[in-house]
Amino acid sequence: AGSFQDAGVIQCAYNLNFPLHAVPASCAQCPAWSAFSVSSPAVVLEAAEDRPEALVVRLYEAHGSTVVTWLQSSLPIKEAMLCDLLEQPIAQGLLPLEQRGLKLSFTPFHVLSILLVLRQ
Repeated sequence: AGSFQDAGVIQCAYNLNFPLHAVPASCAQCPAWSAFSVSSPAVVLEAAEDRPEALVVRLYEAHGSTVVTWLQSSLPIKEAMLCDLLEQPIAQGLLPLEQRGLKLSFTPFHVLSILLVLRQ
């Protein structure tokens, strides 16, 4: 019922096509852990590419809306910068790291690639 956004069609499609794989924990008391989270259901984290001492994450706005969201990570991020679609850093693309993570703004169907440099 309602729009595809209200029905969660995009999340259901990802759940169907990319099911979660359970990994046995070494103990029953291990806390839940997630490398990334995004605060808006309109924004999808599509890919994360591993590089030496860094990651490139690609996100897109999937609902056709203008939205501000927070990208949070449990990884030790030292620096974050916008990249082009070839994953080359953009001049003046340095993003401020805040307590809540990275504050990102999207226009309808906008794609962002972000280079995350990790602390050693």
